[in-house]
This record gives sequence, structure tokens and C-alpha cells, in this order.
Amino acid sequence: MRLLKNLFLLFLSLNLLAQQKPAYLLYDSTGTLKTYEQMLTVCSQADIVFFGELHNNPIAHWLEYELLNDLLPLRQNKVVVGAEMFEADNQLVINELMQRLIPFSKWEENVRLWNNYQTDYKPIVELCYKNNISLIATNIPRRYAAKVARGGFESLDSLSDEAKRYVAPLPITYDENLPSYKNMLQMTGMGKMHANTNLPKAQAIKDATMAHFILKYLPNKWLFYHINGAYHSDYYEGIVWYVRQKRKDLKIVTISTVETEDIQNPPIQDLKGRADFILVVPSTMTKTY
Repeated sequence: MRLLKNLFLLFLSLNLLAQQKPAYLLYDSTGTLKTYEQMLTVCSQADIVFFGELHNNPIAHWLEYELLNDLLPLRQNKVVVGAEMFEADNQLVINELMQRLIPFSKWEENVRLWNNYQTDYKPIVELCYKNNISLIATNIPRRYAAKVARGGFESLDSLSDEAKRYVAPLPITYDENLPSYKNMLQMTGMGKMHANTNLPKAQAIKDATMAHFILKYLPNKWLFYHINGAYHSDYYEGIVWYVRQKRKDLKIVTISTVETEDIQNPPIQDLKGRADFILVVPSTMTKTY
């Protein structure tokens, strides 16, 4: 009788477990489950944390906020926050916001913001504002990235010295054989390669510029917490590659975001080597746009 009771309880617990629908799970690059506490501990010991998001994924944006909020006390607020979503020529306005020279209710009208700023990035800005945390606009102004997409790196040579302040020092190193750049030119159908060979160069100038401003604004023994699209840091390429060209001594932790049908059994090929921690979210998760 006791055996039957124990078997029933075991069956009941397994059945309840199967019915759970977690909003996310964390894995490492080998497919091993990790806890949030483990990720927090590792990130708290880093020099740079790259949080690679999917731009319309609400779980990624929520966890970006929660992780930053938990890292602040662990690092005694010695944290700098940077984001792909803000362009370098808007840094003055961001500085004036943090210095209380512009009311929080007014600053948004003075900068270029992504369409999903209100729902996805404003909470991070508010967190920085309330805790007096520096916020760095790391991305190249989009008009200059567009120039590279049209005319290659050499198109930037005509920029004024003032304009070049918002771009990584030229000429930048460029490895066209990095998989993340090669993949941008993969077959697009009908057996043809992508016609615009400058497309990965535009990606590279963004990566190089973000790396440049991260290193410029990283104080010694502080943590730089950077938010970017996952493609910019997946597989330790993109921004990470450019940072390591200059500073191999820094401890870097990467986080990526992946959507899949069954987060309890994600395809190992989606995880292997992608990042130190992979945030796996159900593909049915609602989107912010």
C-alpha cells in the first residue's frame, strides 16, 4: 500500500512538472541548464557583460532590467550601461539628462529613439537615471552606417573630423571571413548570393564603433553592461571580436536570446558555442512589436 502511495505521489509530481509552462529557461553553451543565480554570480565578476537580445522579445527586455538591477548592489553601483539603441551623436543629450539639465519628461524629444523605446528601453534609462549610472550611446549614427552599406568603408573618408568623432577610428580592422559576416551574404534564393557585398561592412562598422565606445568609457575595475541585438555578440564575434582585438585581458560574459518551440528540449545546435548563457524563450511568447 505504501509503495502504491509513493508511486502515485511520484506520478502526480511528474505530471505537475510536465504541466508547468515557464516563460524562459537558461542554458550554457553545452546545453546544460543554469539558474539565474549562477548567471548573476558570473556576470558580477565580469569586466563587460553583453546581453544579446531579440529586439521584440519582452522576456529578454525584462531580464535585461532585472539583471542590471541585481548587479548594481553587487558592484557597489560601479557600473556603466551602454546600448546599441542609442547613437553616439546623442551622447550630449543623454549626459545632460543624467546631470538633470533636462527634465526626464522632456529629454526624449531631443534624441532619436527606436519605435519600441517606451515599452522596451525606457525602464533601463529610468533605472540608470534613478541610480546615477552613466548611460553610453555606443552605436554609430545610422546615416554613417548607411553610407558604408552603399559605398563601403572608404565612403567614410569624406566625413568631417567632427563627424568622425562618432565612429570607430578609421581604418577599422575587418575580417570578411568571420562567420557572422559571411552569413550575411549567404544564398537569398534562386541560387544567388546577396548582391550587396557592403552589407557585412555596415554591420562591422557598427560592431567596431560599439566596441570603441565601450572601451573608451570602461573605468578600471568597473563593469560595463551592454545591451545589443544578439547577432552583434553571438559566438563571441561582432562587438566581442573587436573588443578582444584591443583588450585580451578583459573578462567578458555573453548572454544570448533564442526562441524555440519546446524550451525544455531546445535543439543543441541552437545553443552550442553561442554564448556563456542562453536565454531560451517559447516561440509563442508575445512580441512587443
